[in-house]
Amino acid sequence: MREILGRRRRLRFRRKARTARLDAAVTFAVEWDWPVLPGAGLRATTRTAAGPACSCPDPDCVVPGAHPYDPGLLAATTDERMIRWWWTRRPDAPVVLATGGSAPCAVSLPAVAGARALAALDATGMRLGPVVATPTRWSILVAPYGLERLGELLYAKDSVPSSLRFHGEGGYLLLPPSVAGTGQVRWERAPLAGSARPWLPDVEAVVDALVDASTSTPGGGSRLAY
Repeated sequence: MREILGRRRRLRFRRKARTARLDAAVTFAVEWDWPVLPGAGLRATTRTAAGPACSCPDPDCVVPGAHPYDPGLLAATTDERMIRWWWTRRPDAPVVLATGGSAPCAVSLPAVAGARALAALDATGMRLGPVVATPTRWSILVAPYGLERLGELLYAKDSVPSSLRFHGEGGYLLLPPSVAGTGQVRWERAPLAGSARPWLPDVEAVVDALVDASTSTPGGGSRLAY
């Protein structure tokens, strides 16, 4: 009897998780105008020495489940019918945001450095938008920017923490409530409930604050080290 009840609970949980991914994808695309597409996902019955195996053909995939694959990144859309068609057929697929253009971009850090960075930014009173977290990396969503602007911004800095990664034009980012090889994707800072479209800070303000946080530690240390 316990086994039957446990099986039923697991099935209910899976159904809710699948519905949550579809609902999230529709919200991002239709309400917020963020182009999304289903990610590669994981093979339910296959594992490697490092963990769950990616559903893509690469047996040595270094980001299992956490990247676009069939369809490719260029297929990202805000069309509700297409999104419902995708997730009806692949309800377990992670939700991938195509960054850049008119869509949000992001600045990401390893999880440990990300936690320190948010604490440092909060201490300055800086206003942040949504922050996406996985067990390995945290990503601060920022307003759209072009590669040329990013290049000029980084060129003007004496140094930029090597822990930073930039998800801009032509890039992508997994959004909650996806699951990838590294684990659950969640909101560390969720968009305000009922937001017509989440507010996003400017990338220059975020990078400036992160560079300051990295270089202002007494003794020459860095809050963004990991």
